[in-house]
Amino acid sequence: MTSMQRYTELTVSGAPRELGRQIGEGARDLVRGFCEMALQQVNRTLRISRASAMSVAEASIKYAADYAPDMVEELRGTAEAADVSLADLMLLQVRNQLQADDAGCTSFSLESVAGLGRVVAQNWDNDPFLDQFTLVLTRRPTGKPALTTVTQAGLIAYIGFNSAGIGICLNTLPAPSRKFGVPHYFTARGILEADTLDGAVTAVSRAERAIPANIMMTTPQGPANLEVTIDNVYVLRDAGEGIVTHTNHARHPELVAVNSKYPELIQSRPRLARIDQLLSMSSGSEWTLQQLQSALRDHENHPQSICRHPNNFPPHGFWETVFSVIIAPQAGAMYLTRGTPCDRPFEYYRMG
Repeated sequence: MTSMQRYTELTVSGAPRELGRQIGEGARDLVRGFCEMALQQVNRTLRISRASAMSVAEASIKYAADYAPDMVEELRGTAEAADVSLADLMLLQVRNQLQADDAGCTSFSLESVAGLGRVVAQNWDNDPFLDQFTLVLTRRPTGKPALTTVTQAGLIAYIGFNSAGIGICLNTLPAPSRKFGVPHYFTARGILEADTLDGAVTAVSRAERAIPANIMMTTPQGPANLEVTIDNVYVLRDAGEGIVTHTNHARHPELVAVNSKYPELIQSRPRLARIDQLLSMSSGSEWTLQQLQSALRDHENHPQSICRHPNNFPPHGFWETVFSVIIAPQAGAMYLTRGTPCDRPFEYYRMG
C-alpha cells in the first residue's frame, strides 16, 4: 500500500501501443478520474465550454501525430485500456492552451552536488487538486532511453529524467501563444528521448508549438535552460559557476524585451534573487542535498515565497507547492515531496 507521503509508482515497457496499454491498466482509476475532472478545474480560472475545449483537443491530435506518431500511438493504447477516448486524453495535454498557466515555479540546475553529480530541481507550484492524479511513472520504451517522470496520469511526459543523463523541470514563461500546435508535453517527451543538449534543442525546435515554456535541464553537457517561444528556442548556459537558475520571466538577452508586455508572475524577480542568494551560500565547490532541500523550503516573502502556500493573491491564491523535486540522473534517482517541502519529507525514488 502506498504511503500518503509517497506517490504511486508504476513501471511499463515495450512498444508504444503496449506502453500505453500498461499505463491504462496500471493507472486506470487515475487516468479516468483526471479525464473526468480536468475541464472542471480549468474552469476555476477560465470559462470555456466542453465543446470549445474538445475542438482544441481534437485539432491537436494531428499536430501531435505529425510531430511524434509513436507518442500518439502510446496514447491510443492508454485510451483503450482505461476506456476513455483519445480526444479525452488529448484534452489533458492541451489544458495549458486553454488558459493562462500562471504556475509560479522556481527551478535551478547545478553541475555538481555531493554524492549525486549533476542535478536539476524545482518547486512545482500549481493547483493542489492535481495531487490525487499524480504518480511516479517509469517507461522503458523499445529502442529508446528509459525515462522516469513525476506526472499526472494520462500525460505523455512531464518533469523527470532519462537513462541518458538528461533531466528536466518545467516552468511557465509569459510570452505570445496560439490556440493550436504541438502540445507542450510532447516536446517534453521529445527531450526525454534525447541524449544530448543539442538533441534536446532539436526536439523542441522541430515542433510547431502552441505555447511558450521554460525548460530547466541537466544534460551530459552541463546545466542549461531553454526559454521556448512559439518561434524560437533560446539557450541559457552557466557562466562557469556550474549553476543556472530561473523563475517566471525571460532572462536571455534576445528575449528580455518580452517581460515588459506581461505582468510578473507571483514575484518572479524576488524569487529569482532569493534562490540565487540561497545557492550562493555553499561553503565549498559542491552543493549538498541538504542545502538544496533547505533552499526549496524557504519562506522569505511568505506567502509568495519559494515554498508557496495558499493566500489571497488573485487569481491563483489557492495554488501552492504541490511537490518539490530534486532530480539526479547520474544517480538514477530523484527526491520528491508529496506536498509543501517545509512540512513533508523528501522521499527517495529510483528509476523503476
